[in-house]
Amino acid sequence: MSSSAKPAILVTCPTFPAIFEQLTTHFEIEDNQQDQIFSEDELIAHLQGKDAAFTSGNTRFTAKVIENCPQLKLICAMSVGYDNIDINACAQRGIVVTNAPDVLNQTTADFAWALLLATARRVTESEHWLRAGHWNRWELRGFLGADVHGKTLGILGMGRIGQAIARRSMGFDMKVIYHNRSRLGPDQEAHANNAKLVSKQELLAQSDHLILMLPYSAQTRHCMGAPEFAQMRKTATLINVARGGVVDDAALITALKTKQIAAAGLDVFENEPRLNPEFLTLPNVVLTPHIASASEATRQAMQQCAFDNLRSYFERGIVLTPVAMNK
Repeated sequence: MSSSAKPAILVTCPTFPAIFEQLTTHFEIEDNQQDQIFSEDELIAHLQGKDAAFTSGNTRFTAKVIENCPQLKLICAMSVGYDNIDINACAQRGIVVTNAPDVLNQTTADFAWALLLATARRVTESEHWLRAGHWNRWELRGFLGADVHGKTLGILGMGRIGQAIARRSMGFDMKVIYHNRSRLGPDQEAHANNAKLVSKQELLAQSDHLILMLPYSAQTRHCMGAPEFAQMRKTATLINVARGGVVDDAALITALKTKQIAAAGLDVFENEPRLNPEFLTLPNVVLTPHIASASEATRQAMQQCAFDNLRSYFERGIVLTPVAMNK
């Protein structure tokens, strides 16, 4: 590819040095190492004359953006989720969208367990209490939490990450139940600690610890709300490492306040990063800022996947990990 023929790319997020070098070698890029959050009009202005975008979940490609960027052919997201991109608008314009599946499965599964253990055993709450200088003696009933070993793990959304989470439960001698759009194959279930498919109602009623691992869509929005929390055990914990919006945050806050469920661990929120401030007042919730994939190796792999899609599209006319779109 000659220098004069390099496609023009808008890079909407900071990049690791190795990725930046690859991008500048193969493309004419406008970068955003300062991680500026663009408004719709700003994004439209930056995309003028650009053939493609290399992006993260911080940048929203709305229908208005898509309609006003006639040269745009490709959007490569470094994330698995793509609810920040109007897929239907892209399909109508013939814009190809890619994401970065699989590269973050194991790291996200690790973090789901970190959040589960911290929530069940009240790690955040007890650390804050210790740091505030309250600890002066051992107490029999101090910060009594919930056991994880030997309990029932429920997983709502049993894709690759859900299965990786289930495999880790073997070391805790847990029973695994799941609810999914379709049943896993027998070998997949066996490999996922003999996971058993149940109805959503059974999942809610039987889970000691429930992990959400389903994608966000119009169909999954608020799939966990007041009616669902009412069906859960009062001793249960809820972990969300999926997407903000699959949980009705206001209903969850009420459930936590009234002890309808015991605790929650949340890495994602509705309207993030502007999470509902009432979460900050609750002792029985562990909060993290959307970092389930945040290991250096994994974030580099996510960006490498986005770059590989860019290069494959412009050199071979195909992409490696396309997002399925309705036309």
